[in-house]
Amino acid sequence: MTSIAAKTRERLLDVARQLFVSNGVERTTMNDIATASDKGRRTIYTYFKNKKEIYDAVVEREADTIVSRLKDVVESDLGPEEKLRKFIKARFEIVDDTISSSSATSQLISYITFDYKRLERIRHMAVQKERELFGMMLETGVAEGSFDEKVAASLPSVYQMIFQGVDLCRLRNSYEAVGVDPRKICGEVTEFILSRLISNRQNHISTQ
Repeated sequence: MTSIAAKTRERLLDVARQLFVSNGVERTTMNDIATASDKGRRTIYTYFKNKKEIYDAVVEREADTIVSRLKDVVESDLGPEEKLRKFIKARFEIVDDTISSSSATSQLISYITFDYKRLERIRHMAVQKERELFGMMLETGVAEGSFDEKVAASLPSVYQMIFQGVDLCRLRNSYEAVGVDPRKICGEVTEFILSRLISNRQNHISTQ
């Protein structure tokens, strides 16, 4: 796809997203998207077969946006332990930055509040992408001999459950209500996960 074609496609997705948010998916038509983007229907059908395909592309892009900072960490040249520390720190920062922003229409805010009616697919896709990235990072650590293989296999599910709780506590500002110090929780989660990955590996090595 040429740069011009890519820009046109992104323009169509931007417009479609805005219309989906303001009017709802069901009430948005291909004509609406064509008119709002200053493109003809023929141009739209060059890129997308129908509205469902546009909607699927918008969902995919929104999910990618949510996890883009995490993907950058996973693709960095850091060692396994430092990469995991950065990954968890970035995950906390995503929530903090979003809730601290003044944008009431933020897709990320909708994501962490579990708006099932409008953004269930985005949430599910983002969760899956995040879990895959976390798993890839652990696999690399195992392959390089830094992480315990058995613990690494079980951690993606545990990680996801931890952050469902973190997201809701941060959103509701209820850390203290459940006995958690918000200034320490990032470090505590990081050390808990690393201690399991590393101590089990060391124990395994010592028994060989």
